[in-house]
Amino acid sequence: MPVDPTKRFSTRVENYIRYRPGYPETLLPLLETHSSLRTGDVLVELGSGTGKLTRLFLKHGYRVYAVEPNDPMREAADRLIDDPRCTIVDGTAEATGLPADSADVAVAAQAFHWFDLESAHAELDRVLRPEGRVVAIWNVRDEEGDPFMAEYEQLLAEYGTDYRNVGAHGLTTSERERLFGPGGGRFHRLSNEQRLDRDGLVGRVLSASYAPEPGHPGHEPMVAALHELFRRHQDDGEIVLRYRTEVYHGTLDR
Repeated sequence: MPVDPTKRFSTRVENYIRYRPGYPETLLPLLETHSSLRTGDVLVELGSGTGKLTRLFLKHGYRVYAVEPNDPMREAADRLIDDPRCTIVDGTAEATGLPADSADVAVAAQAFHWFDLESAHAELDRVLRPEGRVVAIWNVRDEEGDPFMAEYEQLLAEYGTDYRNVGAHGLTTSERERLFGPGGGRFHRLSNEQRLDRDGLVGRVLSASYAPEPGHPGHEPMVAALHELFRRHQDDGEIVLRYRTEVYHGTLDR
């Protein structure tokens, strides 16, 4: 039976906090230039997790409703974020629990693929003010011209329990048009990277919902393969995971 998406990360919180990549500092200037975000806007962040993106918006002066259905992730965010402009909410993209017309912008990072798009669209139509904007963000691994990244991707496909089903990223053309209407909104791509030692590489993989955890028959073989991959590609005790931060944004189609 498939695992409830809202519970997939319950045992992965500490690895998520320590080893998931953040988002480039150029993200906020890009959105302020091309999607009319401005300091003082009220954001609803859907699937806010432990608050990696939340903290970036708070740093730039935004007011954030951080909506997260997973109890351990939400509790971690509550522990890590100490800012009166942030309200952490027990809710989902499909049922935020927020008042109508309470936000200017809806944001989701590494999360939109978990949502029921039709129900989430209806909830955003209710929660967002007129001309409300939507931003969907993914850190997508960049394999092009990088032997380490290509082998890393092969390793995930080999050992990931359901990697082929849940490892996809981005919005399809159809999904973009359902969110943003004809033309499908706007798209931008930024560079991002993460430097990790050997333990960090293992922790990064274990932060993913498809990675076999301790006790699973695939866990130890996967860790051994990661150690070997690190040995062959490390430089001065580190490897570099390269990402493309993909940003889809526009006004919600109503």
